Amino acid sequence: MSQFARFSPLGDQAVLVTLGESIDEGTHRRVRAAAARIDAQALAGVIDQVPAFTSIAVHYDPAGVAGSDERSPYDRLVAMLDSALADLHPEALPPPRVVEIPVAYGDDFGPDLDEVARAHDLQPDDVIRIHSEGDYLVYMVGFMPGFAYLGGLPERIATPRRPSPRTAVPAGSVGIGGPLTGVYPLEAPGGWNLIGRTPLHIFDIDRAQSTLLGVGDRVRFRPISAPDFRAWRR
Repeated sequence: MSQFARFSPLGDQAVLVTLGESIDEGTHRRVRAAAARIDAQALAGVIDQVPAFTSIAVHYDPAGVAGSDERSPYDRLVAMLDSALADLHPEALPPPRVVEIPVAYGDDFGPDLDEVARAHDLQPDDVIRIHSEGDYLVYMVGFMPGFAYLGGLPERIATPRRPSPRTAVPAGSVGIGGPLTGVYPLEAPGGWNLIGRTPLHIFDIDRAQSTLLGVGDRVRFRPISAPDFRAWRR
């Protein structure tokens, strides 16, 4: 029996595997290790899995899991998952990939930078320095294709989401939402505080790897000037 995992139904075609109670690196490593183990086991009937902050949603085809005994497909899959995760070793994960993201901060690129600074009795340059000195971890990808939720934001600049979301946030915008930071991969509505923008294409359907960031990556932000941003785009 797994010492880490708890199982519960998520509708009639998914199992929620809970691996912790808090958003921290220990739980994150268990989630990553469990996702890798489920992939490697190729369990019968499993069609997809979606890692999150503290859990994994394992989607399955009940007909593919059904067997000759009286157990339900859910019970059979839980037994297989429990066995697969019984000797999970999170410390065996490979070293993370490090991704550097250039960011033009403030002005039209980051219209909320001054407001974030005022909320913490800081100068805008202080927010830029604190944000760009951080070491961030991709805990999960969701909300829209390629949107990575980055943990590790210094508490000094953690800022609640805006009370009124914008109807259109430009692609590449770098924002702060509570204790997290992230980059909008596509233009979309959003309520995070926008402090800058990157010229990189975070999501590109025509790339071999369409999303720039993946779960477990380490991210660092590097300040660039407005002319650098425009030259990069050209």
